[in-house]
Amino acid sequence: MASFKAVTPRLRAGSASKRADERTAMSTQSLFERLPPEILVKILSHLDASALLSLSHTNKLFHQLASNNALWKKLYITDLGNNKRQKTKSEKVQLLPKKTGDDPVGYWKQLYFKTVAHRDMKKWKSLLGAVSSHTGLPSQTEQALRNLNVTWELTITDMSGCESTLKLSWSHFSETSVTLCWCGGNFLPDYKRISSLELHGVRRIALCRSGLKKPNRKSLMAKMDMQLLTKSPQVIGQDQILQLELLQPGIIFGLWKGQRSVAFIMFTLHFYKLVERSIQGSSDCYYVEPIIQAPFDDIDPEYGLHGYQLHIVLHNAECKFMSESFSQLFCRRADISDGFIQLTAISRTGFSQHIQLSGNLTLPWRCEALEGTVENCCIMSLTLLDEFRQPFSCVASPVSVELEKAAVSYDYDGEHYLIRYESSDIQVKMQLVKTKKKKQLVISLIVYVSVCFVNKHFRRDY
Repeated sequence: MASFKAVTPRLRAGSASKRADERTAMSTQSLFERLPPEILVKILSHLDASALLSLSHTNKLFHQLASNNALWKKLYITDLGNNKRQKTKSEKVQLLPKKTGDDPVGYWKQLYFKTVAHRDMKKWKSLLGAVSSHTGLPSQTEQALRNLNVTWELTITDMSGCESTLKLSWSHFSETSVTLCWCGGNFLPDYKRISSLELHGVRRIALCRSGLKKPNRKSLMAKMDMQLLTKSPQVIGQDQILQLELLQPGIIFGLWKGQRSVAFIMFTLHFYKLVERSIQGSSDCYYVEPIIQAPFDDIDPEYGLHGYQLHIVLHNAECKFMSESFSQLFCRRADISDGFIQLTAISRTGFSQHIQLSGNLTLPWRCEALEGTVENCCIMSLTLLDEFRQPFSCVASPVSVELEKAAVSYDYDGEHYLIRYESSDIQVKMQLVKTKKKKQLVISLIVYVSVCFVNKHFRRDY
C-alpha cells in the first residue's frame, strides 16, 4: 500500500506536466494558425500580390493558403484582366495544362506571374527597338536591364562537388558592355580547388509593392570547366598585393599574391543580346561546318570585304579612355593571308587618324575593405558591324598593355606599347606611343577576322 501511494503522486505530476505542455503549445501557437482555413482565406483575400507572395514564405501553412486558386484568380482578374487592352495581352500567354475538373493547385498563381512576365517582355522589347548608328546595338540596353530588375549570380563548384552561389558585389555599365564582380571573402574556395563556374541571369519580377520579396527567375548563361580555362592562363597585370589572371576573354580572377587564394572574380559581358541571354539563357546551339574559301565582293573582285564599321571603347569601371567609330572599312583580296582578313581602322602613316587617349590605362579593383589599381591594363569593348549594319563580331575583355622593345614609328619620340587580343575568330592589334609630354596616342589599330568565321557568319545569317 505504501508503494502505491508513492507511485500515485508521480503519475499525477506527469499528467499535470503534459497538460501544461499542451497549454504552452496552445499559447505559443499563432492566433491565425488556430483559425479555420475558410476564415484565413477570407483574410488573405484582402492582400495584394506582393503581400501574398511574401506571406507564402512564412511557413508551410501560409505557403499552402497563399497558393489558393480563388485568391490568385481574383488578383488575376482585378490586376490583369480589368481592361480590354491588358486582357488581350494576357490572353496570349500560354495557359498551363489543366487537369480534368478543378484547376491544379497553384495554377492561377503561376498564370498571374507568367502574365506579368509577358507584360514586362513587351516593355523591354519596345526599349530595345531604338538602335545606335555607331554601335549597331540597342541604345537602351542598360535601361532595359534595370527596368527588368536583372542581376547576375555566380555559382562555384569545388572538387568535392560543394556549390556556393555568390550574389553580385558590384557592377559597372559602359557604352557597350557591363563589368560584374563577385567578392566572396572566406566563402570562395582555393583557386586550385575550383571545378566549374556557372553564370546565371536573375530576374526579379516587379510587383506593385516595393520592399517585399519578389519572385526570381534564373537563366543559365554559361557553364565553364575550370580545367579547360586554366590550361593557358594569362597574367595581365599586378600591383603590390594582387595579381590579375585572365582565364578566357572576359573572365578575370583576382588572386592574392603568395597565397593563390581568390580575392574576386570579374566578368565583362558585351551588350549584344545581353537582355535575351540574361532572362532566357544561352541559345548558342547551332553549328555550321565552315567552308575554307576567301569571301569576295561580286561587284568589285578586288575587294574581299567592304562597308564594315568598327566601334571600340577602352575603359575601366571608373572612367573611359577612348570611344571611337570607324566606318567604310574594307579589305582587298591581296590582304587576305594565313586565313585572316585584315581591316585597318587606324594606319601608322595616317597622322590625322591618330587618337589621343584621355588618361593612363589602368584597371582599378575593390574587394570588401581593400582596393587598388593595376597599371597598364584596361577593358576593351569592340563591336564590328557588317555591310548591312548588323553585329558581325563582338568582344568585351580585359587586355594588357605591353612594352614593345623596338619602336614601330619613328615619327614620335617615346615608348611604344602594344595591346593585343586573340581568339580563334578575331584578333585585334593596337599600337600606342607615350610621348615625352606624357601623352598617349593610338597610332595603329587593325582587326583580323578569320575567313572561316566570315563564311560561318554569312551561312548562318544570310
